[in-house]
Amino acid sequence: MSTRDELAGVLADTLNKQFKDMKVAYFLDGSDTTPTDIKDFVSTGSTMLDLAISNKPDGGVAVGRITELNGLESSGKSLIGAHLLAETQKKGGVAVYIDTETAVSTEFLGSIGVDVQSMLYLHLETVEDIFSAIEEIVAKVRESDKDRLVTILVDSLAAATTKVELEAEFDKDGWATSKAIILSKAMRKITQMIGRQKIALVFTNQLRQKLGVMFGDPWTTSGGKALPFHASTRIRLKNLGQIKDAKKNTIGMKMRAQVIKNRLGPPMRHADFELYFESGIDDEGSWLKVLKDHNLVKQGGAWYTMNNHLGEEIKFQSKDWAEKLQDTDFKKHCYDLICEKVILKYEKNFGIDDVTIEEEISE
Repeated sequence: MSTRDELAGVLADTLNKQFKDMKVAYFLDGSDTTPTDIKDFVSTGSTMLDLAISNKPDGGVAVGRITELNGLESSGKSLIGAHLLAETQKKGGVAVYIDTETAVSTEFLGSIGVDVQSMLYLHLETVEDIFSAIEEIVAKVRESDKDRLVTILVDSLAAATTKVELEAEFDKDGWATSKAIILSKAMRKITQMIGRQKIALVFTNQLRQKLGVMFGDPWTTSGGKALPFHASTRIRLKNLGQIKDAKKNTIGMKMRAQVIKNRLGPPMRHADFELYFESGIDDEGSWLKVLKDHNLVKQGGAWYTMNNHLGEEIKFQSKDWAEKLQDTDFKKHCYDLICEKVILKYEKNFGIDDVTIEEEISE
């Protein structure tokens, strides 16, 4: 283990004395708690998506960072956001829902697991009011209980307007760019504020198609470039198809979540899962699929076989899978197997012949 440079230590002490109000110089050897340290994670409700984001066990959306959930309409953005609020409450944290669409259903939130009675709900229309509220929340958390987890969900940024837009005439120039300008200023300030707090800030945003784009990514999001730049993680959600019951009623969707930007782990990874309107993400079902894909579970007709945590071969049907996972030792065994296969471990000894180049995943 290398020793700390003496001159670097002197410089750190000098700079921290100069900036009396806050510490600015750190060492990344583990002896200091730095603003870049991930303070905690909040689960998305999907184990596979959590692993795709953080590339480590018990991960998910990072606390102290900004996350964007984007996609077309009916792609599950609000549902993933609701899962984040529910998981925050399970950890003893405070869930804050900032609604700009006037489309919140307490029944929907309750079915996902959100305790709506203890959730703080804000209905705000403008970007200015949204960031003013976020700034006030950060200040109060800092004063009262800075170690308390808080997740703020803004649903959605695309529906938020600005005070200039509310007062402007549509045939006048200039009002359409006001949102991007305000967001650019606000993001710079808020990013620094929440980076020092135990706060997860999550925005949902709408995908929009660029006109006349022949090559490259044809999709963009509302609000300009500020949110894509400041977000540590950007997740693009896509509806892969409908799930129907025996009576042909649509009861859910098959989803893909692709991590298109990631400062926590490798980007461009994706997770597939099933999402049901009445209960949310079927996380346990995705476990069985991943174990099967990695040949850790064998299927023969309607029966599955695998070795349990005791090394014994067990046999079951898919309808029994949720019951099997009630055994905490067996569940941990399955989770460890999934982590072993899904978490990326980079090999240092590879050459150019070992690298494959794939086309960008299209919508």
